[in-house]
Amino acid sequence: MGNDAGKRKESLWEAQVRRNPGHSEWYIQRFEQMRAEGVDLHGEARLVDAMVARGSRILDAGCGPGRVGGELARRGHTVVGVDLDPVLVAAAAKDHPDCTWLEGDLSELDLPAAGIAEPFDLIVCAGNVMAFLAPGTAPEVLARFAAHLVPGGRAVVGFGAGRGYEFGQFFADAQAAGLAVDLRLSTWDLRPWEPDSDFLVAVLSKR
Repeated sequence: MGNDAGKRKESLWEAQVRRNPGHSEWYIQRFEQMRAEGVDLHGEARLVDAMVARGSRILDAGCGPGRVGGELARRGHTVVGVDLDPVLVAAAAKDHPDCTWLEGDLSELDLPAAGIAEPFDLIVCAGNVMAFLAPGTAPEVLARFAAHLVPGGRAVVGFGAGRGYEFGQFFADAQAAGLAVDLRLSTWDLRPWEPDSDFLVAVLSKR
């Protein structure tokens, strides 16, 4: 699960960091500032927490500095987080030491190879992660999600419109990966999704 950019496509997040080497630190500081201002940062975690039994196994895919996964661990779940940005992974490990945080590319996700053999009850992929993937790798990422879920396990994926990955293509890619699209929302607080919505929160289940 090493981050060897010479053997794979550069993600759009990596391209942004390459152009602006301080981007990851800015991203961390942005959420620290929001937290200090009292902004509610746990909407995603509340939704996920309501979907699973106590003590569930949850994968935070594209975990960043651990905002979502750390809160889910605080609520009693076993959390593994994966992100390809070493700065963000280090921040997650510092702030949420009770979780397992790993550096890796979601298009190469293979947690059994990293010694984590047990599948997950749910995968959460928030924060526009799908829109920051290397172009063309989303179908493989979704297939890897399916491979890491228990039978009937679910994935919750949220990202915005106008970021180069059309919602219709995402629905098709999810179905091709063996993930049924169970629910389409426009916000993490359960507002209904419409074809012209500018954000999607999709609940998928492993067929």
